[in-house]
Amino acid sequence: MRHTHIIAIGSVMTTALLAGCAGNSRISYPDAPQDGTVAEAFELQYDDRYRPLENDTADYTARWVEAENAVTEAYLSKIPYRDKIRKRLAGLNDYVKRSLPWRGNDGNWYFYENDGLRNQSVVYRSKDATGAEREVFIDPNALSEDGTVALTGISQSKDGRYTAYTISRSGSDWTEIYVMDTATKELLPDHIEWAKFTGADWDGDGFYYSAYPRPEAGKEFSNANENHIVYYHKMGTPQSDDTIAFTDPAHPLHFHTAQVAETEPYCFVYIGGEGVGEALKVKRGGVWTTMADDQDYPTKVIDVIDGKAYILTSYGAPKTRIMTADLKGNPERAAWKEFVPEGDGVLTDASFSGDKLYLTYERDAASKVEIWSLEGKKLTDLELPGYGTVALSVDRKHPEDVYYAFSSFTSPSVIYSYDPTAGTSTRVFEPEVKGINLDEYVTEQVFYPSADGTKIPMFLTYKKGMERNGNNPVYLYGYGGFNISLTPSFSPYRLFMLDNGVIYAQANLRGGSEYGEEWHQAGTKMNKLNVFNDFIAAAEYLISENWTTPELITIEGGSNGGLLVGATVNMRPDLFKVAFPRVGVMDMMRYHLFTIGWNWASDYGTSADSPEMAKYLLGYSPLHNIRNDGTPYPAIMVTTADHDDRVVPAHSFKYAAALQAADTGDAPKLIRIDSKAGHGAGKPVAKVIDEYTDLYSFMFYNLGLTPTFPKEEK
Repeated sequence: MRHTHIIAIGSVMTTALLAGCAGNSRISYPDAPQDGTVAEAFELQYDDRYRPLENDTADYTARWVEAENAVTEAYLSKIPYRDKIRKRLAGLNDYVKRSLPWRGNDGNWYFYENDGLRNQSVVYRSKDATGAEREVFIDPNALSEDGTVALTGISQSKDGRYTAYTISRSGSDWTEIYVMDTATKELLPDHIEWAKFTGADWDGDGFYYSAYPRPEAGKEFSNANENHIVYYHKMGTPQSDDTIAFTDPAHPLHFHTAQVAETEPYCFVYIGGEGVGEALKVKRGGVWTTMADDQDYPTKVIDVIDGKAYILTSYGAPKTRIMTADLKGNPERAAWKEFVPEGDGVLTDASFSGDKLYLTYERDAASKVEIWSLEGKKLTDLELPGYGTVALSVDRKHPEDVYYAFSSFTSPSVIYSYDPTAGTSTRVFEPEVKGINLDEYVTEQVFYPSADGTKIPMFLTYKKGMERNGNNPVYLYGYGGFNISLTPSFSPYRLFMLDNGVIYAQANLRGGSEYGEEWHQAGTKMNKLNVFNDFIAAAEYLISENWTTPELITIEGGSNGGLLVGATVNMRPDLFKVAFPRVGVMDMMRYHLFTIGWNWASDYGTSADSPEMAKYLLGYSPLHNIRNDGTPYPAIMVTTADHDDRVVPAHSFKYAAALQAADTGDAPKLIRIDSKAGHGAGKPVAKVIDEYTDLYSFMFYNLGLTPTFPKEEK
């Protein structure tokens, strides 16, 4: 890839860009550092003048970030109802939230709970699953003053003596592992640093974990991550003494993750990063044996019973099935046997409980649960309260312990216990959201045609009795990638919009897993335009059905969804009034060069693959297709964070700089850059409230609407 450099920090290089700055006359944007780079991929040249912003530790980048945040804050601070929105969101979020309970190997019960507005949920320990008598086991709020240290996982040794927990600092993907004495909660000397995409999987008197070599100082959050190694840590020894359990230096861009069978002497290693699934190896008697040698199919070992591994896989079944492998004989995939065949829904998860197997399916993007016997026969359905998303907590050793959580767009997560003998459910915990009546809202599912005629499902949630008069504001959300489905979910923040007459629309675009691997592949690589067309068609459907008008449509998406928003705005700027590309992949020509960006090639392809792939990527890359001819764009607020080492902030930095310099009308083009935050996971509640406050303030203000608020009690 060839490029030229002409450093011009803080200046604009072309007459067109100067005209663009003048076009955005209402806001004076900071001059972005640029160097005039013209890059090349297979003799295809493209503008990459804002490449200096890839250096996230440079002083000039820091100054630009500070100046951009000042502009954004000045704009948002003038919105008269911003503080009222913040107060309302805090009130809607102030209710008790609880996770599913699980039985630890020490015999006690554990669960997460947040009593309202704590920045991080607390882990409690109890003698029973109700949590009536409990004690604090781990409080991540005590790990930092501002709540930016998040607890990301917990695992106990098989005898329950030790508990390992993983943390993330400031939203980074980098992981640290700590170990405590389970009974006394005493923190032990064992401490692991620079781990990533890992938990602690216990085996004997230690555990397996995955880590990268220590990164270069100053480049911890941007340099490419290579050589993922599985280590074994023996309790009571320093990390420097940890032994390498599995490595593959010939393939530095692979992920390696260990999983130890709960009751039998087998350790598995998943190998990913190259395809849409995982290769699989098993260690038997100290020797690694290949079970699946390609990464073409998602694969997960559910459990091992009597030397037989039960495996969830899409091999030979685009909607996924369960197969068995003989670990005592030939465990290779060619010898696997079908146990549960492919069904009419997408099989997403499976768990053993005694002599039963609980299968979770998605049918039209909503959860269904079936119960099967160990003979491979369906026994019954678990009757769910409605149309939503379910999560299960079961224990193979304790078949009487079956719990599930159910949530929907209009119901927070309610926890039920299930009696497998009687086939009945009992409500154990139900949150109470204060200050709003959830019965006032309704969800329906519609199916609309995309550009090629494919029917796309979409959920609409709104106030009962809403009229189709073309005057309803709509908040349209999508993702469309990486085999991830968007199922019904509850958000207290979203209630603020619904209460103000906004329709929440969630489109199930191709590229996700809603209908299996074929649906996923239909939105990848040279099919990626299908995803954008699906999203555009969602907006067109809502307009044609007289729900709304382009002047009242807001679109939002994060990560791959940020790419979605950036690309569709470039394609159809006339169709939306407000757009939120959040932590998005905005530079499709260079995304694979940062942290784990190379891992996304199975969905996107890369500009180094072929001339055809490079041309296709350049054709929709949000950064490179911003119009500069006076075409009015929606009001746009880009969001990113300084510790995002999943999608590095350079994507949003370069996109925002190009957007502000282009002639796209007078609507604001802002960027909100959070500090001590990452891609989103583990973000403190206070920061989430602040972010949604700014999003909704920006949205209502640019829609020309004034939100209403409940009357304050005297």
